Amino acid sequence: MTSVAHETVPRGEPGGAPVRVLIVGADNAVVTRIRAWVDESLFHLETAADLPRAMRAMIAAPAQVVLAHLGDGPDDLTAWVDALRGMPGSPRLVALTSRPTIGLVLQGERAGVLDVLALPLQREALDAALRRVSESGGDVVPLPAVQPHMVGDYALVGESPAMLEVYKVIARVASSTATVLVEGDSGTGKEVIARALHRHGPRAAQPFVAVNCAAIPENLLESELFGHEKGAFTGAVARKIGRFEQATRGTLFLDEIGDMSLPLQAKILRAVQEREVERIGGDVVPVDVRLIAATNHDLAASIKAGRFREDLYYRLAVVTMRLPRLVDRGEDLLSLSAFFINEFSRTHGRTISAISRSALDALHSHAWVGNVRELRNALERAVLIADGSALRLSDLPDSVRGARRVAALPAPSDAPLTLAELEARHIAMVLASTGGRVATAARILGVHRNTLTRKMREYGL
Repeated sequence: MTSVAHETVPRGEPGGAPVRVLIVGADNAVVTRIRAWVDESLFHLETAADLPRAMRAMIAAPAQVVLAHLGDGPDDLTAWVDALRGMPGSPRLVALTSRPTIGLVLQGERAGVLDVLALPLQREALDAALRRVSESGGDVVPLPAVQPHMVGDYALVGESPAMLEVYKVIARVASSTATVLVEGDSGTGKEVIARALHRHGPRAAQPFVAVNCAAIPENLLESELFGHEKGAFTGAVARKIGRFEQATRGTLFLDEIGDMSLPLQAKILRAVQEREVERIGGDVVPVDVRLIAATNHDLAASIKAGRFREDLYYRLAVVTMRLPRLVDRGEDLLSLSAFFINEFSRTHGRTISAISRSALDALHSHAWVGNVRELRNALERAVLIADGSALRLSDLPDSVRGARRVAALPAPSDAPLTLAELEARHIAMVLASTGGRVATAARILGVHRNTLTRKMREYGL
């Protein structure tokens, strides 16, 4: 048989008092499994045979969490909730049950139970529950008040130098009707910027029409953009007015234009140059639109590869804007997070007013390949999962609180290293060995997590 070594539950504050856990009513096999999984320097484990003995034990020495094996009776969970109410230390209940049902989970949610775990117990589920408890007493950062700049139903949030440059370009070119090319990775907010250009320009009272060129099949995109006459092709049962005509006297936003085929690029070029479009099977129609295009491709590389027309590029790139990645907007991460947390708290009926430092560390450490869109999705999930008034590390998706981004360090050389370089290399090595888990790395290094986080930022890790 192949044995697999499991990492002990890597939670708790380095140097802090262990979280006291009382295991009640569990058999020896369950207790043995928990002891094998949990680092008892972080979680002090005790056991009690039943509810009365557990009550006496908690009066003598308060516990922060109770792992209680429920009986088969439907009122057993209620009995535990009632018994723990008002107990010293305000212990949180984790219910263990061999008969998990949706009714029991919903009952626990309504009663404020920390978690309901199925037996046989899974290490990952126990890890998540204990992590939430160990974080509950940690430092939290109040969410700052954020005053976004609203563009209709869309919000512009951020005061970093990178975003300030974007705002300056908007201010300079919005009042014109010049064609603008917005470049940026997926999720950086290209459509929001396009809407801001329209909203602050001379055509603000006219239509803003957006088309995602990558989302419409190629054989339908021409009709979508230019329209068609009745009977122009099979299925054309009525005249269709294309997006160019719909946007007349307003703004047409062509998102992901880098995915458009070369033949269709030629027709876009003609529409831009001649200010007219030809409906499929119909007449040439004059159009008057301000065109804003966006792409997440490197169009210069696409031109060299023959995938994008150079003449169209120069027609589109009268003004070019490059949107920064989220990892390049470090000063904006807290304000963006606060904005999204507040938004989803209102939407989902939560009252979250703070974020734990460990959760904030994880947000700062994540690579954010999907940029602001990925952050928004991650925080909506976190708000739905959160228990209490502060968003915790355990509320974040595994992809965010798991592997951390570690900057590459220069390869070793024969040149002597400074003390700072040696320290940076050692920290990076330990972080890599822990999969980027800051709390675990801090324990190995013998420093407080906040000290390690400060060092990571200092060395760009």
